[in-house]
Parts: sequence; structure tokens; C-alpha cells
Amino acid sequence: MTQSIGRTHMPANTTHHSAHMGNGVTHLQSSELQSFLQSLRATLAAIDFAYESDMETVRKSSVDELFKQATIRRLQEQHRERRMPCVAQLERLQERIQARAA
Repeated sequence: MTQSIGRTHMPANTTHHSAHMGNGVTHLQSSELQSFLQSLRATLAAIDFAYESDMETVRKSSVDELFKQATIRRLQEQHRERRMPCVAQLERLQERIQARAA
């Protein structure tokens, strides 16, 4: 019997951010930039919360230790993959905000 722990799919919900982060960022108003920044931070927080919840579930489980360690490694990799696009967009957005402030 196969045991499953944690989420197999955790929506990152970052697709709506991608459309705004191209060259179109230069046309966003300051309030829009701040709103977008807040949205990215909320997305990252949701990704992190889900990851921590999944990790806690795995750590508390009574499954075989080898399976548990493999699951933890998989969760860590998925967490990095889900965060990377948001972090990159957040960095670009923060650079844009700083450039406008200068």
C-alpha cells in the first residue's frame, strides 16, 4: 500500500503576476506597484504557510523514516520551485520601486 503525506499539489497562484512583470511594469502607477508588491508578498506567505504545514504533518507522522526523509526532500524542492518565480518578480518590483523613489 502506498502512503501519502502532505499535499501533492499546492497552487502557487502566481500566474496573474507574470503578465504584469514584463516591460509593462514601467507603466504601473506607484499605488499599483505597492498593490502588486503586497500581492506577491501574500502569495509567498501562502506558499510558506502551506510548506510549513506540510512539513509539520510529515514530521509528526508515524510512517517509515526513509519514506519520511524522502517526502521532506520532495517538499523542500517543491517549496523552492514554487517560491523562485515570486521571489524573482518581487526583486524586480522592489528595484522598480526604488528606482522611482530615487
